Amino acid sequence: MAEADWDTVTYLRKKAPTASQAKSKQAINAAQRRGEEVDTSKKFNAASNKQHSSAKDTAKLDRETEELHHERVTLDVGRWIMKGRQAKEMTQKDLATKINEKPQVIQDYESGKAIPNNQVLGKIERVIGLKLRGREKGQPLQPKKKK
Repeated sequence: MAEADWDTVTYLRKKAPTASQAKSKQAINAAQRRGEEVDTSKKFNAASNKQHSSAKDTAKLDRETEELHHERVTLDVGRWIMKGRQAKEMTQKDLATKINEKPQVIQDYESGKAIPNNQVLGKIERVIGLKLRGREKGQPLQPKKKK
């Protein structure tokens, strides 16, 4: 029974320090005192949220001559929305509430700053009763015939 001595404890290996422990100032100082080689380097853009650097594409963008942008709602559509809304004596907020959008959306459509969305335009058409898309812009919206 000499092999089963309960008083002695044997550690087979020491647990390696975790990454956060190895990077701490205390761990670095201890390693320097022991004479170990310590490599410290500062990473470029380490704390930024950028995935890729823009330097690669800069030359490509400089060579680009075509003007790329999204189409906006025309001013005549904005005027038709405004006229239809005022004919029904509604504010921008009232119209936005009826179509479940924010008032800023109505303001952008009326000022011509919005990127056209057919779902939003369809909702506005139904509420104000005017066509805003196609050849018959500004014409009264015909109710759908029931079959």
